[in-house]
Amino acid sequence: MIALDEIRRARERIEGAAIRTPLIRLEGTDIWLKLENLQPIGSFKIRGATNAIRSAERSAIARGVGTASAGNMAQGVAWAAREAAVPAVIVVPEHAPQTKLDAVERLGGRVVRVPYGEWWQAIEESRHDAVPGLFVHPVQDEAVMAGNGTIGLELLEDLPDVDAVLVPWGGGGLTVGIASAVKALRPEAQVYAVEPETGAPLGASLAAGTPQAFDYVPSFVDGAGARALLAPMWARVAGLVDGALSVSLDEAAAAVRLLAERTHVVAEGAGALALAAALAGGVTGKTVCIVSGGNIDATRLAAILRGETPA
Repeated sequence: MIALDEIRRARERIEGAAIRTPLIRLEGTDIWLKLENLQPIGSFKIRGATNAIRSAERSAIARGVGTASAGNMAQGVAWAAREAAVPAVIVVPEHAPQTKLDAVERLGGRVVRVPYGEWWQAIEESRHDAVPGLFVHPVQDEAVMAGNGTIGLELLEDLPDVDAVLVPWGGGGLTVGIASAVKALRPEAQVYAVEPETGAPLGASLAAGTPQAFDYVPSFVDGAGARALLAPMWARVAGLVDGALSVSLDEAAAAVRLLAERTHVVAEGAGALALAAALAGGVTGKTVCIVSGGNIDATRLAAILRGETPA
């Protein structure tokens, strides 16, 4: 769990970078949507990245900053690095969507594309030879998780009697941050992580009681799902969340489509996972779904709006 005081300090630190995103109700339901897709970079990642870089000593970032990311954390680090006037190097897996990589380069970041195994190794080791300066871990950096936790503060202020919070699970930094805030201030509220069924190691691990590997298959839900849990995250999350839910790719695509058609909100695959789980009936009561990002490739979005599920 991340200390509530750290999350509150992060809130002050990221002011002027991350915006306070709206919490809107999905008409005719008990579902509320926390629209992190409206952040300046189209994703919640600006919160954690900004908190990590603004809280670092100037000497630590003098040679630059970097991360390993499929896209959204890459943009967050590139944005914060540009603000700090230092270079950013982003290590990405070869399947990373071009839309997100283009955005990184527009922000001044340098992209280094590597095989998935090498990218995952960088995440496990929290380092890569291409990053000479501060490596901001996209998941397990405490400053990143504290920044993510500011979402929990906001949603509780807007909906104090929330019953359940559904959070997309990629590596766990978003879930741990939000759950830390929610459980500290409203312990009776339930927090569930949501994974795509093509990459659901948390659900398997919670069922077994120990970390489990998963036969991960890349999909259009590129911001969530993995082949394994990071060891430090298992220790943090095992007693913090109330469970993990998984949704099919068809359900994720349907949630993207519903958001566009009924709320005029553009969400990426990972950003629609929480809503997909809520619509499947996995939880009851007043439910907040974290729409974590909206950086979706235009061709994928077009296919979803035609009623298809992208490969």
